[in-house]
Amino acid sequence: MKKLVSLIALTAALSTPAWAATKTVTLAVPGMTCAACPITVKTALGKVAGVEKTDVSFEKREAVVTFDDAKTTVAALTKATAGAGYPSTVKR
Repeated sequence: MKKLVSLIALTAALSTPAWAATKTVTLAVPGMTCAACPITVKTALGKVAGVEKTDVSFEKREAVVTFDDAKTTVAALTKATAGAGYPSTVKR
């Protein structure tokens, strides 16, 4: 039984890429002009595979996105917002 449990644990550990990490990026979204715009931006980002959490602020004109970098990229996030009509860039 111990061997089976060890084998399952080892398989689970090896099936998850060691280089995968949760990352957070802040995107500047200057095109948001009304209080309803963040809903559209949040929906677009939520459709990107690997996105775990989004916080979109109309007041700050930004989106804070937490994502799995093994499943998506910052480029895919900015492409999603642009596709929804709200081009974004990484906020520095």
